[in-house]
Amino acid sequence: MRTIRTTGTAHTAHTVRTARRTRNAALAVLAAGSLVLAAGCGSDDKKSDTKGSNSPSAGASTPSGVTLPKLDGVNLTVAAVWTGAEQKNFVKVLDEFSKRTGAKVTFVPAQDPIVNFLGTKIAGGAPPDVAMMPQVGAVNQAVAKGWLKPAGPEAKAELTKNYSKVWQDLGAVKGTQYGVYYKAANKSLVWYNTKVFANAGASEPKTWPDFLKTAETISASGVTPVSVGGADGWTLTDWFENIYLSQAGPEKYDQLAAHKIKWTDPSVKDALTTLGQLFGKPSLIAGGADGALQVEFPASVTQTFTGGDNPKGAMVFEGDFVQVNIGQTKAKVGTDAKVFPFPAVGAKSPVVTGGDAAVVLKDSKGAQALLTWLASTDAAKVAAESGGFISPNKGLDPAAYPNDIQRTIAKALIAAGDDIRFDMSDQAPQSFGGTPGKGEWKDLQDFLKNPKDIAGTQAKLESDAAKAYKS
Repeated sequence: MRTIRTTGTAHTAHTVRTARRTRNAALAVLAAGSLVLAAGCGSDDKKSDTKGSNSPSAGASTPSGVTLPKLDGVNLTVAAVWTGAEQKNFVKVLDEFSKRTGAKVTFVPAQDPIVNFLGTKIAGGAPPDVAMMPQVGAVNQAVAKGWLKPAGPEAKAELTKNYSKVWQDLGAVKGTQYGVYYKAANKSLVWYNTKVFANAGASEPKTWPDFLKTAETISASGVTPVSVGGADGWTLTDWFENIYLSQAGPEKYDQLAAHKIKWTDPSVKDALTTLGQLFGKPSLIAGGADGALQVEFPASVTQTFTGGDNPKGAMVFEGDFVQVNIGQTKAKVGTDAKVFPFPAVGAKSPVVTGGDAAVVLKDSKGAQALLTWLASTDAAKVAAESGGFISPNKGLDPAAYPNDIQRTIAKALIAAGDDIRFDMSDQAPQSFGGTPGKGEWKDLQDFLKNPKDIAGTQAKLESDAAKAYKS
């Protein structure tokens, strides 16, 4: 999943970036009015009922139907780029696996990009048994290098039972299942300062034209409406992707993501034109284009929820992980900060996601059992109860989430089913979709500076994409 900078150091928030029961059901969840949010994240954490003496014995079927083998004496290592609370909560999931199987599981801190980290470990003859891969492109790259082992029948059975087809497909390469998307992110959300909206008499917009009207209304009240973290180019790719998915549709989105159509395609022109309706009005963006390009993602959030009813910006777009940065302010989620779905540009609102996939590097009974565990509803329940986590597992009871905001966002992600789409830039070669100062990140930063140059932006995007996809 996209590496999110939350405190000046990089870690994978979640994401997922990027993860993807019908679209209409999703819209029903998201568009039924204001999302009813809890007055803070994690304030009503629940204790897991899968711990201690209640844990089923190794080799037995759990309530969700997952069966795990006895693995006494087995040692496993799991590598991931997570730190802090994310790492701590994931270790809880690994500890529960150990309780049920008898295996000893060690978390191995990895550096980003994880493909480089794994390459070093493999070259040294000491790869981890399992790794958490944050991008579709990373999984594809690791398979191409011959590093990954296919998922076993037990893991695939859990995937079939608990995951919609799109999530299974995201973990497959050329028809072979490798990855289990353990963690996801809903990246189609707009967070707003409720005091500013109330003072301006503004309401939550449902369409792009309504969004622009709301922005103008807030601007007229004396507050700049939209905060953009333009210093981090990935935020701009997320703006583009949500507009493009809603306007061009899922099929075109898939074609552009795979570079089966060029960035000079008319559908890209349409999306950039739409995005330019916002970027082309400096008065609607906190600090104007020049100012936005100096603002990193964390500051784009905190400046929206600092200053009471006179912040630097009234709204900020990004995923569920925005809650982490709101927590760095005095604002309370559910009262001072609320959220609405990214407005529909076309017929439907988009649901763009990111995710982290578990993959096996050292094939063994223990590694395959861990993959099976991470695909299970039981594992998702342990993680969900810890907070700061969204699961693409459709078998998970939403009641497992510790607060209403995560519960609502998770329901929308599951309800979108196969109509969700994984973050486009995370699917691209890293040189195009994931490198600061290069490729799509740089091209869209240049577009923010000069949103009138749509043709020039398209040409540069296509030139950079063509080079990256051929490499």
